[in-house]
Amino acid sequence: MKLNELMPSEGSRTNRKRIGRGTSSGTGKTAGRGQKGQKARGKVRLGFEGGQMPLYRRIPKRGFTNINRKEFAIVNLDALNVFDEGAEVTPESLLKAGIISKQLSGVKVLGNGEITKKLTVKANKFSESAVKAIEAAGGKTEVI
Repeated sequence: MKLNELMPSEGSRTNRKRIGRGTSSGTGKTAGRGQKGQKARGKVRLGFEGGQMPLYRRIPKRGFTNINRKEFAIVNLDALNVFDEGAEVTPESLLKAGIISKQLSGVKVLGNGEITKKLTVKANKFSESAVKAIEAAGGKTEVI
């Protein structure tokens, strides 16, 4: 096959539909907009229901966004097995190892999975199960 023989695959390239170009085109006269009415004549903004109270105003508002919310980067125990025996695990070392992408408000260690190495883990928060598992493996936990 040569460059001049290259062709697009069948059905991948189609001409755009030319609207309002005569009745024999199939989309002439009303141009696919139906008969009369607001939709045929102009634009109708999103959510407009013809003067009826729109859905987004009929439904009550609920909740709020807490401006003081703290979001923690979550690390599960099985991810800590990447580190060497006896290593000190800090948020900086987790970032460097690629276990977390950013620190956010801090790091929280959760007890999902198993830890097989004795580690000293320093984080902002720990779940109870994570503390038990780390200490059962002979490691230590330290809240920063």
